[in-house]
Amino acid sequence: MPAQRFVTALNEQIAAEFAASHQYAAIAIHYEARTMPRLAGFFYAQAVEERNHAMMMAKYLLDTDAEVQLGAIDAPQREFEDHIAPIRLALEQERAVSTRISELFALAREEADYLSEQFMQWFLKEQVEEEATMSGLLEVAERVRDLPMTLEEFVAREYPPHGGSEAGAPEAAGGAL
Repeated sequence: MPAQRFVTALNEQIAAEFAASHQYAAIAIHYEARTMPRLAGFFYAQAVEERNHAMMMAKYLLDTDAEVQLGAIDAPQREFEDHIAPIRLALEQERAVSTRISELFALAREEADYLSEQFMQWFLKEQVEEEATMSGLLEVAERVRDLPMTLEEFVAREYPPHGGSEAGAPEAAGGAL
């Protein structure tokens, strides 16, 4: 069984992953309401991905006979000043998640909980990708600020919809739905 401090922190991260999913769904809805279907689709996919991350963490706790405690999450931000603000929020959110994932990894190491440390390695790699994606998207959004449909074309070209699970990803509770 994982160290109790790790279990507590991972349960908190599960809530944070569900909150991130909730925020991405709100961003997707914001874009869909503004007839920006490519950005909407991109953020709907991000919402599912964050939900699956939470379920991977839940599955790890279940597999190690640790208790899963689903915490409450706050309502997401729904109003944005322009079409770039949601992307800026997404990057800030990913940076915060990276910090928390690093702290979880460090906690597992501090507790000599090597199985949990190994479990967290995939999430560290994933956060590098997530931050790079949002950072690049924000850079392009800022560059084409006055031509939002150019951003739509960029997302359609660079981030086509894809299905399936992420390579090397831990198993999600209930399967990656």
